[in-house]
This record gives sequence, structure tokens and C-alpha cells, in this order.
Amino acid sequence: MSLNTQIIYLFILALPVACISWTVTHEEVFREPRDFCLLKSKKSRLFFTRKLFYMLTCEYCFSHYVTIAILLITKYTLLFEGWKGYLIGGFSIVWVANIYMSLFFLLRTDIKKEKVTIEEMQEKNQ
Repeated sequence: MSLNTQIIYLFILALPVACISWTVTHEEVFREPRDFCLLKSKKSRLFFTRKLFYMLTCEYCFSHYVTIAILLITKYTLLFEGWKGYLIGGFSIVWVANIYMSLFFLLRTDIKKEKVTIEEMQEKNQ
């Protein structure tokens, strides 16, 4: 596969990783399991258990697990064949996915801010 094709695949494969990671760690659909994991990450006695449950609530940490699944499904490698390509491809997908999630967070925050400003203006006019 050419380098250009590999780069295109990188940016495309990062999209589902970002989407899945964000949905599981932020959206209402997964609130109950996330709240359970958050509680366990704070209250568990065992260090390993606290860290394991924390990794299920952090979008950055969770994106590594989603990336591993994507790599197993697609067999995507970047620059090299074999384990080196999987390693470089995996961390590259995580990095791009987290850029996508950061941009989405900024966009979403800006939209919420505008919505609140509009609601305040409407209340003043009434």
C-alpha cells in the first residue's frame, strides 16, 4: 500500500475510534455503566482495579482499546509491515482520534455557550 493511501486510511480509521470513544465516555446512552466505572475508579481498595475502571471512563485511555479492536479488524499497518507497522499505526490512530475528539469538544462547548447566550437574551426581551 502506498504511503498516501496509508495516510488516508489513518485519518479515516481514526473517525470510528473517536466516535466510539467519545460516545462511551461522554454520552448519555452509556451514563449508568460510566457512573459505575467512575465510582469503582474512586472507591476501590485495589490500585489495579481503580486504574482499570478509570481507563474505561477516560476518552484518551479508552481510545487505545478501540484502536486495538480496529487494528485487529482491519489489519492496518503504517510505514512497516508486521508488529512495527501495527505499533506505529495504532499510536497514530489514537493521536488523530484524540485530535478529532478535542475539536468536537471545542465545537460542542462553543455551541452550548451560544445557546445559553441566546436563551439569556430571550429572557431579557420578555
